[in-house]
Amino acid sequence: MAARFIRSGYLLGFVASICLLLSGGLHAEEPTKLKFTLDWRFEGPSAPFLLAKAKGYFAAEGLDVSIDAGAGSAGAVTRVASGAYDMALADFNALVEYDANNPGSKIQAVYMLYNYTPAAVVSLKKSGLAKPANLAGKTLAAPVFDAGRKAFPAFAKSNSFDPASVKWQSVDPAIRETLLAKGDVDAITGFSFTSVLNMEARGVKEADLNVMLYNNFGVELYGNAIIAHPKLIAEKPKAVEGFLRAFNKAVKETIANPDEAATYVKKQDALVDLGLETRRLKMALKEVVITPEAKANGLGGVTEDRMQRSIAETAAAYNLAKVPSGKELFNPAFLPAKADRMIR
Repeated sequence: MAARFIRSGYLLGFVASICLLLSGGLHAEEPTKLKFTLDWRFEGPSAPFLLAKAKGYFAAEGLDVSIDAGAGSAGAVTRVASGAYDMALADFNALVEYDANNPGSKIQAVYMLYNYTPAAVVSLKKSGLAKPANLAGKTLAAPVFDAGRKAFPAFAKSNSFDPASVKWQSVDPAIRETLLAKGDVDAITGFSFTSVLNMEARGVKEADLNVMLYNNFGVELYGNAIIAHPKLIAEKPKAVEGFLRAFNKAVKETIANPDEAATYVKKQDALVDLGLETRRLKMALKEVVITPEAKANGLGGVTEDRMQRSIAETAAAYNLAKVPSGKELFNPAFLPAKADRMIR
């Protein structure tokens, strides 16, 4: 009987040891928490981020990702710089500006989602402003932080007219398109897929608009990119790799089926207009994601020579004191394999 109790004691001790080992192993495999902020509200273009989270692609990479809405690219960069967020989607040119004004920040873009800036000049077709030179002497409206307004000198230079020849009216984003629809201003700047659809909501059809996308008029600026805090890059490179792998998978699914992808925006925010956001997503994909360069080189990457020209354009347009190095601001080391990033 005593021997039986001794054997039972050994068995219980063995089982307890195994349980401790298992619990320790499970603890070691807890997902890495990442805080991510968008550049703007939950709208169509945010679909691949929300899809990746909802379908468990981030979780499959050992990541627990929280996704918050933003209030502009400059704010998104600041959120990462402060350490409040690990990663963000932000206009690459806002990162260029931040780095020039805060040398040594070491924040880097790791995935270029928008191969071109979506910035555009939008006007009513009846106004006859069909060419950049027609804007001279006109009044344009935009928020002071608007990417199109800040990059307007690059647009003007590429089209041989003086950027000082236009007058600016600083407005809140909520009334920008309203002013144009009412004819109170001659034109506005903004992201094409934002302003065009906002104009439609105010009763002006796309067919009644002139839309001058900057990239169609000689401007080489890159657009929105995923940026990461230097501490995350240095201490958790596998987390960055995993995030991009999951996101890239979601982008390709979004391209293949944007209608399905847009439903994840609706699931995130029940108040959004699904039809409107599906159109916004499709416009973004067509205009700035599925580009000839992306088809040739794959999603997420850049070309070194164009990158440096793009940064030089930004520095000149924003009147920056220095021209940052492309190699310092864009880090391709964490991108998925090129074969996994190719699109048709």
